[in-house]
Amino acid sequence: MYELLIQHDSTAYMPPVKEEVKVTTERQISPGVLEFSFVDTGINIGNGDPVRFKDADGKEVFYGFIFRMKRDRSNIVTITAYDQIRYLKNKDTLVYENKTADGVVALIGEKYGFNIGTLANTVWVIASRVEDNVSLLDMISNALDQTLQNTGDLYILHDDFGKLNLSFLGDMYVPIMIDAETGQNYDYESSIDENTYNRIKLVYDNEDAGKREVYIAQDSSNINRWGILQYFDALQKGENGQAKADALLQIYNKETRTLTVKDAAGDSRVRGGSLVVVQLDLGDVKLQNLMLVEKCVHKYGESKHTMDLTVSGGDFSA
Repeated sequence: MYELLIQHDSTAYMPPVKEEVKVTTERQISPGVLEFSFVDTGINIGNGDPVRFKDADGKEVFYGFIFRMKRDRSNIVTITAYDQIRYLKNKDTLVYENKTADGVVALIGEKYGFNIGTLANTVWVIASRVEDNVSLLDMISNALDQTLQNTGDLYILHDDFGKLNLSFLGDMYVPIMIDAETGQNYDYESSIDENTYNRIKLVYDNEDAGKREVYIAQDSSNINRWGILQYFDALQKGENGQAKADALLQIYNKETRTLTVKDAAGDSRVRGGSLVVVQLDLGDVKLQNLMLVEKCVHKYGESKHTMDLTVSGGDFSA
C-alpha cells in the first residue's frame, strides 16, 4: 500500500484517499503535480502544507505543497499539490555573464532559496544574457535552449522528492520495455506541421565589421520532399553561427512523432524526461526504439498502479 502524508504545523495526516492518487510530470520544465480526493473527516489542512507520497515499494515519488483545495456538497475534498518547480514561475530580472546552464540553475537556486540536488555539467558557456521581467522558469529554459541549440545536448530539469536536479538526457534511461502486453491502448501521430525545419537561417549583425553575417544549413532532399520549412533566428555575441545552424538542422530536420500509450504497467522510476524502450506493432509499421517520455501520468490505486506515457523520437521501420 502506498503512503500519502500531509503535514500541517506539527501534525501529520494520512487522508483516506478516494479512488486513486495521480502524479504527473513532463519533460518540458513544469511543476510535478499530485492530485487526489478524500472524504473530509475533520482533517485540519490548508494551502501551503507539505505533501509527501511514496509508492507501495517505499520509493519516494513526490514531495511538494498544496496549492489548490476544492470541496463539494458531499464533503469530498480534492487536493492539487505542486513540487518546488512551481515557485520557478515567480518573475524577476537577472543579468549574468559567462555562465553554463547548470551555473544559471545554481545561481537561481542560491538566490531564491531552492533546495538543490545534483546538477549535471552542461559545458556550453553563455557569454552574456539579460533576463528582464521574466519567470525564473523561462530564465532556465532559455539557458537550456541555448545549450541544446549550440551543442545538440538535451538536459532535463526535474524535482526529485524535494531536490531540484539537472540531468543529461542519456542519464535518464529506465530499463523497462513498453509493449502490447504492458500497454492497454495507444494513439500515434506523425507530423511536419510543428517543430520540423529543413532549412536553418541565422543572422548576426556584426557592428564592428559593419555588416550582417548569414549562416545557413539545409537538407536539399527533405526540401524536395516537404518544401522549404525555414527556421530563422538572430545570433547573440559569442555564438558560433555555422556550428549552431548545423546543430539546429540535426535537431529539427525530421518528422515529429508522438505516441501515447495508455494504462501501461506502472513503474515509479519513469517520469517526464525519461528514456524507455517502446516495442509496438502499429499495423504496417513496427516500432522498437528508445524513446523520450514527454509526459507521464502515474495512477496509483489501492491494488493497481498504471501509467499513461506520451513519448516521442525514434526511427520507425516497416
